[in-house]
This record gives sequence, C-alpha cells and structure tokens, in this order.
Amino acid sequence: MRRLSGTPAFAWVVAVGVAGAVGLALVAGTGTPLSVGTSALGDGMFGTPYAIGNALNGAAVLALVAVGFTIAFRAGLVNVGGEGQIAAGGIAATLAGLSLPDAWPAVVGVPLVLVSGFVGGALWALGPALLRALRDTSEVITTLLMNFVGTGLVALCVHEEALLRQPVTSAATLPQSSPLPSSARLPLIGPVAAQATAAILVAGAAVLVALVVLRWTATGTRLTAVGRSVPTARRLGLPVTRTQVTALCTAGGLAGVAGATLVATVPFVLKEGFTAGFGFAGLVVGLLAGRSIVAVAGIALAFGFLASGGINLQITAGVPASSVQIIQSVLVIVVAGAVILRERGTA
Repeated sequence: MRRLSGTPAFAWVVAVGVAGAVGLALVAGTGTPLSVGTSALGDGMFGTPYAIGNALNGAAVLALVAVGFTIAFRAGLVNVGGEGQIAAGGIAATLAGLSLPDAWPAVVGVPLVLVSGFVGGALWALGPALLRALRDTSEVITTLLMNFVGTGLVALCVHEEALLRQPVTSAATLPQSSPLPSSARLPLIGPVAAQATAAILVAGAAVLVALVVLRWTATGTRLTAVGRSVPTARRLGLPVTRTQVTALCTAGGLAGVAGATLVATVPFVLKEGFTAGFGFAGLVVGLLAGRSIVAVAGIALAFGFLASGGINLQITAGVPASSVQIIQSVLVIVVAGAVILRERGTA
C-alpha cells in the first residue's frame, strides 16, 4: 500500500475526512450556515492576493521550524523547543538589525539579520544538545523548559529600556523594540497587494538544502544511522556526540531564522507574543511529516492556508479562530493514532 511519510495513505484520507467533519460541526454549532462558513474559509485561503501571501508567509515560518525538527528527528532527537528558539532568534536578529544604519543596502543587512537569528537559535539549543549527548538527559524536557525561558527573556527585553525597549516618550509608548531600519527588513516578492515576503524564498531554500543533505550526502546517512541505533553507530566509529549536537543546534538555528523573519516583517518590531505559537505549530507539522522533507513542505502549506482561512472565518462568519486549532489537533490525533495502531500491529 502506498505510504506518505511512513503513514498509510488511507490514514491521511481518514484524518482529513474526520477533521473536515469536525470543522463543519463547529461551524454549524455557532449557528452559521455551512455555505457561509465554507465560503468565508475559501475566501480567506484563496480569495485575494493578500490572503494567499499571508498564507505563504505563515507556511514559510512553519516550514523552517519543521525542517529543523525533521533534521533532529533523523538523528533520533525530538526538538520541542521551537518556541523558545524562535524567541532567541528574534532577539538576536533584533539586536543585529537595530545596529545597522538605514543607509546600508538590504542585500547586506537582511542576510546579517537572518544569520544572527540562526546563531541565536542554535546557541539556545546548544545547552539541551550537550546535556543529551554527554549526560543522556531527555532533550524533550530540556527544550520544552527552555521555551518558557525564551518567552520570558523576550518580555524582559521589551520592557527594559536598558535592553531593547523603544524610548519611552509617554504613557502610551508600547513595550516593544524600536522598528528595524529599512536595511534589515525582508523585501516583498511578487505583487505588492499580496505582501508576500522573502521569507518564502528562505524557507524554500531550507527545504531544498535539507532534502539534498538528508537524501544524498554522507551527513544524511550519519544522521539516519545515529537515529536508528546509537550503540551500533558507535561500534561503526561514527561521531555520535557531534552528530547529535549538530542536529539539535541546526534545528534550533532554523527555528531562530524563523524568529528573524518574524521580526524582519511587518510591523518590524520585537514584542511579546511575536512567536504566536509558530514553534508548537511547526512541531506539529514535523510530527505529521515524520522523516520526510517533502511532506514538511506540503503540510506547512496546508497549515498556512488553513490558518489564513481561519482568520477570515472568524471575521466574516463569526466562527472562533480557535476552531482551526481544534481541526489541526484532530488531524494530529487521528494520524498519530493510526501510526500507533500500525506499529502495534507489526510488533
């Protein structure tokens, strides 16, 4: 039977069907006619250039986090710290961006901001990576705990003038950083009305590079070997510790790049809540995709368009935006259940 990311294809069909049924039930439960709800969802996903651009921007952030998750997953590691790594990458990118003069060209400033985000996210993952490789401490626990530290650090930075808060001129001054200069802002691609940013190109490049590395290089083979069996990898003389640390730091770095893209797009500031749950949503994308980079790209796109449609569903039809999160959760539960049942059946 044909499989997608190690999951039987029929499980995906069932998952989509169940999630769709739950979505229709939620729409009906609010008293909104189904025709109105489905029309609002479709318009929010594909109805305007802005809807499409917004969906692609969101999908790009999810893909960056999920690609990193998949790389770590190949090495047998589960990175639950995307939210904190996004926060660390956003802080590092803001520091780098605010240090740039407006006169610098974006072709210099933007790469510097993105690289700073990668470094920030990678360093944030380094502690859990070393604990896992050297002390066999569960990276699930350490990366999860680092999420709370990361979001707390963002709050500290944007509330303290000595750190990153914009100069306070009145009681109405918001606790956020100063806007990044034009030299640090991601440029738009495509029609202006779509507001699609170069984050899409960055995510696409990450997907392509990861696909090549994991499928056709010795690095990808080492990652897979370590993920399958650490004792066997050690007996074969593979650098297990270095591979695990590199994999988890790469995952953190890509999540950090996602954070950099968030602060380098409208409204071009670092503020509380800027991570917007992308770290956990990217984790879900990675889990659903299993070990497949191609599946990551497809599922990230689906989630991006679904989230964009959910916003319009809330505005136009009065359906709570949390309905989309419920639908996503149903997808995860059904697919995960199918995987568990299959594994028990083959055990």
